Amino acid sequence: MSTVEFEGVLVPNVTPFTDGEVDEESLRRLVDHLIDSGASGIVPCGTTGESATLSHDEHIRVIEVVAEQVAGRVPVVAGIGTNDTRETISLIDRVEELDLQGYLVVCPYYNRPSQDGIVRHFQAVSGATSRSILVYNIPMRTGRNIDVSTVVKLSRIPNIVGIKDASGDINQTMNILGRAGDSFSVLSGEDHLLFSIACLGGHGGIMASAHVLPGEFLALYNAVREGNLDEARRLHYHLLPLVRVMFKEPNPAPAKAAMKLLGIIDSDELRMPLMEVSAACREDIAGVLHGLKLI
Repeated sequence: MSTVEFEGVLVPNVTPFTDGEVDEESLRRLVDHLIDSGASGIVPCGTTGESATLSHDEHIRVIEVVAEQVAGRVPVVAGIGTNDTRETISLIDRVEELDLQGYLVVCPYYNRPSQDGIVRHFQAVSGATSRSILVYNIPMRTGRNIDVSTVVKLSRIPNIVGIKDASGDINQTMNILGRAGDSFSVLSGEDHLLFSIACLGGHGGIMASAHVLPGEFLALYNAVREGNLDEARRLHYHLLPLVRVMFKEPNPAPAKAAMKLLGIIDSDELRMPLMEVSAACREDIAGVLHGLKLI
């Protein structure tokens, strides 16, 4: 029986925009769609939520809307990290009264801190809240990998309870699983590695692809946990075309296009410098959704 706090398939929801503004009605429909379709949790204002393009007030409002709409049905883990320790703590202070189960805190980006600087950042952030924290390692975007030894140090901080590992390095993930302890949640941040990481003892994923059919991604994870590898492998290859098309162009454009095609959100608009998917990619997404009998 798992002893980790966060497990399953959590969805880092897109932030819908219409005419340049956050579309709260579409956001609420999206939250209901994800929960009704089987998501284990919702993660607003992550990479997929275009958090880097949101003002602080918009960032807080998106988290508020998601928490209100979820209304306790599944855990909400709010993306809250920045590349400035004081700014990150300030944002946490503004959402401490909301109904949240934790924070997803990204490794400070652009500044390229040392491993000791990363530890000190997370010590300061974790000390500013009693809520649970998931470390977010995504070196392709931040410019700095969180080393395994650093993750192990962070795992000893009582309210740092897990990691979203988007390193893409399966050997690193194995070492974290082997060294960070049984109560430390290791969630895949690379959608195509959900099956592999689950087989290694991981605890699920935080997955943009799971905007579509989150319940089937969860079924894949559960099949691994139950030892039904044939079924898990079948689901992996069944869902792989979806995963591939969802990253054919820069995230979150394909996820937004899929949600618009399914009638969940009104617009697949993004904020520059991100752009909507090309006509060819939109056609590919529609083809995959048709193959899954969703349109």
